[in-house]
Amino acid sequence: MTPWLDLPLSEMQTMIRESARTFVNERVRPIAAELDETERYPAEIYQEMAQLGMFGITIPEAHGGVDAGTLAYAVLMEELGRGYASVADQCGLIELVSSLLSEHGTLEQRERYLVPLLRGARRCAYAITEAEAGSDVGGIHTTATKTPGGWELSGAKLWIHNAPIADFAVVLTRTSVELGKRGMSIFIVDADLPGFGRGRKEHKMGQRASPLGALSFDKVPLSDDALLGTPGQGFKMMMNVLDKGRIGISALAVGIVQAALEASIDYAKIRHQFKQPIADFQAVQWMLADMAKAAHAARLMTHAAASKMDRGERASVEASMAKCFAGDAAVEQTANAVQIHGGMGYTRGVEVERLYRDAKITQIYEGTNQIQRMIIARALLA
Repeated sequence: MTPWLDLPLSEMQTMIRESARTFVNERVRPIAAELDETERYPAEIYQEMAQLGMFGITIPEAHGGVDAGTLAYAVLMEELGRGYASVADQCGLIELVSSLLSEHGTLEQRERYLVPLLRGARRCAYAITEAEAGSDVGGIHTTATKTPGGWELSGAKLWIHNAPIADFAVVLTRTSVELGKRGMSIFIVDADLPGFGRGRKEHKMGQRASPLGALSFDKVPLSDDALLGTPGQGFKMMMNVLDKGRIGISALAVGIVQAALEASIDYAKIRHQFKQPIADFQAVQWMLADMAKAAHAARLMTHAAASKMDRGERASVEASMAKCFAGDAAVEQTANAVQIHGGMGYTRGVEVERLYRDAKITQIYEGTNQIQRMIIARALLA
């Protein structure tokens, strides 16, 4: 870690960072290459994270969380991203689903889903994306139809994180087709219900230990208790929680850049060419400088967005800026890290090769970086 680039943190935030850093160094980094190669879901790691209180960092204590705020969440996600992006991704998923359950769930829903989720006893999925609804969330076709005994859910979702292993999913549906985005609702759907199906597990370019797949719903019977929050408010609920999600992804991307920088500094010092370490060459020094600049700038933007949210202010534009900048930086700077490592960096099993692959998705999920630019531009032109 480059301590001269650290930002001032509270005692609680510092404690979370140091605890996460120790955990990452001792438990995550040693197995990251194995997880990437085998695509194994590391259940034992998530059990330990739950015991350490790493899930529900922003969730009120009364609901089983830590209530440390969004900046603390960003600090945690950066450290986890520095260790292995798939592990950070799981933490981010749990934070998003927990936020929905905490903010909109009934007491019964929180006890049934939120509490065991934060304890690591249940696995969740966050189901929005469909074949014709990626960036255009308003284009979803999955429908929940009212029945005398509750609801009937039909449709399909694609590219859903944890789809192959989830015990339940929060699913965005249409409940009033004629009302468009104002006719969407969210349901909590248990995986053991009749009609709940899973597609094949996808094999991804990066973040390979984060299981991804499709979900299908063939007339799944749901009780009225499965509805999360207010009918017709599902789109707004999902969009509101995405600001926090984008801050989490930007922090994860900062962690990737930081890991690439540290690996590149170490390698540049020991790799010799022309009878001297390559760290002596200005071309390498400039790439290292660019990596440090990018990490610091992305960290500043992420912390600014998180701090604004912690003040109770809307931070949609700041979250989009941070996510867009950090995602682009992760892709560009991991490419520099591979370049510094030369042929070694292009070899499977070498950390920077994995970081390069892990970085790309940060430009895509939680809203592509093109969508983030649209959000920023609309705010400028409003």
